[in-house]
Amino acid sequence: MSLERLAELLRERNRISTEIAALIGRPALNSHIGEYIASQIFDIALHESATHKGADGQFRSGPLRGKTVNVKLYGKKEWILDINPAAVADHYLVLTGPSGPAASSRGGDRPLAIDQVFLFNMKQLLPELEKKGVKIGIATSIANKYWEQAMLYPQQKNIELTLSNNQRQLLQLFKK
Repeated sequence: MSLERLAELLRERNRISTEIAALIGRPALNSHIGEYIASQIFDIALHESATHKGADGQFRSGPLRGKTVNVKLYGKKEWILDINPAAVADHYLVLTGPSGPAASSRGGDRPLAIDQVFLFNMKQLLPELEKKGVKIGIATSIANKYWEQAMLYPQQKNIELTLSNNQRQLLQLFKK
């Protein structure tokens, strides 16, 4: 029976979630998993509280040292970005799975993987979006040209933060 199989799979999923939570120190939600991965790869000091307004932490080193960052982990790149206009971090670091159109999730699967990484400088992006009349908020539509400019991985197009070979290898671990 499908309900019995579902119950069995959920028990296994809960067991794995408990292990992940023990490793990252927060519940095994995609947002917390993304923040943990980003903190380790990009040397980000996460805020103690997961509910800190506007930012998840600050870069500890490199050219962005001291800058605030909001980390997003999306199962798929759909050219949208959740932005709280009342509290915007200096940068948005977006980890995504493969690109794909926003479509119905019915019958689909959305594995948690990192195929692409983007870094948006919000002091530059927000004025551009406002000039074009883009509504800022949950599911803000971001034109492809901005995604291209922001790409850190797999191709280094944004030079605001240059990835090391070690960072690239660590990101490769999470590829689908």
